[in-house]
Amino acid sequence: MPTKNQLIRHGREEKQRTDRTRASDKCPQKQGVCLRVSTRTPKKPNSALCKIAKVRLSNRHDIFAHIPGEGHNSQEHSIVLVRGGRVKDLPGVKSHRIRGVKDLLKIPDRRKGRSKYGAERAISK
Repeated sequence: MPTKNQLIRHGREEKQRTDRTRASDKCPQKQGVCLRVSTRTPKKPNSALCKIAKVRLSNRHDIFAHIPGEGHNSQEHSIVLVRGGRVKDLPGVKSHRIRGVKDLLKIPDRRKGRSKYGAERAISK
């Protein structure tokens, strides 16, 4: 415990907060190039094969990005757009890829939550 005199001389140091969005440079989206596409299993107690990709952003940061939705056409060297948003079950994955933009195709025949997956409205006859 510091004395009053020590506090007057030095004061208290504020705790430094780590920035979770270092790679994004405070931008809502960033463009990047896929380096590797793979799957990863989530933490306990969940079980799945989550699709992730290692992406090199335009500012030279390498990040892991989650590929949402069922199925994808991603491969190495494809150009993608990345947004924020972590995946709680996958440690180290702090961003998502945007479907239907650049080289990542939208999900066809999707009826619900279409805006998240770049799907167009189904025309009913």
